[in-house]
Parts: sequence; C-alpha cells; structure tokens
Amino acid sequence: MVVRYDDLSVGGHVGSKWWPWVHLSLFLPLSELKKDDEEYEEEHSGLAKRPASLPAPSGGGLDSSHPYYDVARHGILKVIGDDNYGRKLIVFSSCCMPPSHQLNHQRLLEYLKYTLDQYVEMDYTVVYFHYGLRSSNKPSIRWLRSAYAEFGRKYKKNLKALYVVHPTNFIRIVWNIFHPFISHKFGRKLTYVNYLAELREHVPYQQLVIPPDVLSIREKNKQAPIPLVMTQSISYLKEHGGRVDIPVHHSQRSSLGAFSAGKPVSFQQHGDVHVPAVILKTFLRELPEPLLTFAPYQQVLDITGVESSLRVSRCKQIVESLPDHNREVLKYLVTFLHMVSVESIVNKMSPSNLACVLGVNLLWPPKGSVSLSALAPINVFTEILIEHCDAVFREPVVGTATA
Repeated sequence: MVVRYDDLSVGGHVGSKWWPWVHLSLFLPLSELKKDDEEYEEEHSGLAKRPASLPAPSGGGLDSSHPYYDVARHGILKVIGDDNYGRKLIVFSSCCMPPSHQLNHQRLLEYLKYTLDQYVEMDYTVVYFHYGLRSSNKPSIRWLRSAYAEFGRKYKKNLKALYVVHPTNFIRIVWNIFHPFISHKFGRKLTYVNYLAELREHVPYQQLVIPPDVLSIREKNKQAPIPLVMTQSISYLKEHGGRVDIPVHHSQRSSLGAFSAGKPVSFQQHGDVHVPAVILKTFLRELPEPLLTFAPYQQVLDITGVESSLRVSRCKQIVESLPDHNREVLKYLVTFLHMVSVESIVNKMSPSNLACVLGVNLLWPPKGSVSLSALAPINVFTEILIEHCDAVFREPVVGTATA
C-alpha cells in the first residue's frame, strides 16, 4: 500500500494521524509498533545486527581521488539513471551507513549536497530506503534539523517525488518535528511505500540497486505472521470451545497496554473470558487503517443493492481484491468467528450478532465515522463473511477443467 502525505494530514479515528506503516501495524505484534528501528530489525526480520567491523560495501569502481571518497565508498547514495517519467533517479540506502563513529555526518551532509548540486537544475526523484537505520548509525535529531535547513528551495523545487520505503516509528518522530515547516506543495511529493513491488509503477525496478538487507524484508513479508495480539487472544478463546460472547462495551486498556509494551499477557489471571474478546475488538478498531482497508468501502456499502443470490460471490470478489496480508489476517479472524457462530445456541453469537459487534471494527471511511446508513450494509457484508466463510475464502483449484 502506498500512503501519501495527504493521507497523513487527515485526523484518525482515534484522534491520531494516518501513519505510513499501515501494513506493518497489521502484521506485527503491538509491541513492535512501539519499538525502535533496531529492535524491529532484530526481532521481526530475524536478521542479526550488522557488526561494526564489517567491511564497507564496495565503492563500485569509485576513484579514490573523489573529494568525498571517505563517504561515497560506503554506497549510501547512488544515481542510477532515470525513473519511469524520465527524471534522474537518486537512491539513498540507510542500511549502507556504517556506525556513527565510523562516519562523519557533517561530511555526509556535504556529500549529499555535492551530489544533488549536479541534478537540482533538472527534475529528479529520490528513493529513500529507511530499513537499516539503527541506533548505532542513526544521525541525531539536531543533525536532521541542520540538514533540513541546508536543503533550501533550489533542492526542493525540482524534486518531483520522494519515496520513503519501509518507514517505521523513527519516521513518525521526524515527521512530528518537521511537519510545521513542510509546505503542503512539498508534502504532496512525499510518498510512503510499504512494499518493494509498489515501486514498479514509478521507477525502473530492474535497474534499481536494492541492498540485500532491504530485499530480505520482501522474503520475510511473504511469511508475515498473524499479529501476536490476535493469535494469543483467539487461541485463548478457542481453548474455551468458542463458547464465549463478544461484549459490545467492555474496557481492558491495561491488558492492551501490556501488549503494546511488549509484555506477555496471561488471560488466566483475569478470570474473565471477555478480556481477550475485548482486546481483539479494540485492536482491530485502533488500527490506523481498517483490516479491510479503505479501498472497498463504497463496494461494501453497495452490497445491499446486489441480488441476494449473488451477494456471496460479490463478497468473495471484494475479499480477493485485498492485499495478500490483509486477506490472510481477515481469513484467520473470520474462520474463528465462524467457529464461534456455530455455538450460537449457547453463546447467542449468531453471524448476525457477531456482524453487529465487529462489522464497524473491520471497515470505516477514510474521513469521519461510520454513518447510520452505512451500518446496515457493513453488517450484511460481515455477516456473509462469517456465515459463508468457506465459500468466500476458498482458493481456486489450479488446473481444474471447466465444462
């Protein structure tokens, strides 16, 4: 999913902003959303932190007489031709930055200006790979402020697009600092990219020099886990045979806070099966973007206008249009809800009742809250997902002959 600056300036449904790591928040434990970039790399990707003694990347035939050879030899900045619109393409890779004690950040700033000065008179594009920025190589906030002040109008005028790839919490911190100083016009040039494949639309992907560490994220995302808060809550509820009702109103902020702090939660100590149910519902509601994403909102609202016999297939089409990870998490959740509905004689949680409780936590509009008129179609859509779970999420049989 690509998130633009305009999306960030819209107030969120819980009083927050729409942050660029929407997809990340769906597939990581809540604790990951609070952690530093270094912890994210170590725990989520499973990659070991690059040793400080690791030799610097090859300079690619760089002449040692280069005025900034001491910085350029690391391969942090590369000019790799043109983007899909014929604009010069410049790539900055954070993972190529050595530890701070091995890199003079003032020299880095001078090198950036030296390189950009060769292209600022023409249209150009910058791709910034954020992955790999750790506490050991991260510039100070003071340095970032100084750097921002150094890049005046001449650098911003012909910058036509800035793609920030794999943004994390550090981006949010920097955004809060610089947001008051960023013009709306410049902000429209900024695009957050969560998946490498999304770059294909804008840059010649085959010639893009992507560091191996960054490519490793793509491999990890292919096996992205279900969020910890979801697996732990649902696992506990399954142990009780699904015979639990999901309350409409119930506050368990302390337990949700424990997940956010990265602490394990023992639901047994609460002695209340409602706790994991409420945590699950709260987690879904407080995602920066709904699990169903914003894209199919109008399609879902139109579901009541679809002939009853065609609604299941229409819902299946909507679900299949979701990003792979969203669909995977949705399937995991709905499969569980279907199991709960089977016990409706005991827990009173029929597909219809479950839809009323959880529907608005799966989908809401990009701006504002769900209107009363939207409740009915959202609930109908959710009810169909739960009641016809197998049909909606059934994978097509490859190689099946058709009549």
